[in-house]
Amino acid sequence: MLPIAYLKPAENYLKKLMEKPLKKAFFEAINAIRNDPYIGEMKRGDLSGIYGYDVYYQGNNYEIAYRIEEIQHGEMVVVILAGSRENFYNELKRYLR
Repeated sequence: MLPIAYLKPAENYLKKLMEKPLKKAFFEAINAIRNDPYIGEMKRGDLSGIYGYDVYYQGNNYEIAYRIEEIQHGEMVVVILAGSRENFYNELKRYLR
């Protein structure tokens, strides 16, 4: 299981979640990513190097964007952004600039 770090946008989104089952779904997805960091879909183009992982909850699609970084003793998962699928990638591109 890899260590995990959260960038500010992901941390803020997860803190603001009030619906406990949705929050649980996100943290289960993050645990799945920690166990197998290559489970997500590798993005291409201007988002190359970023992985996306889908979270489905009550018919809605949510997304987690993360990257795998090399650290001194191996690898670490860095969660960049989490949120609903609507405008997710536009927001991610804006953040990465």
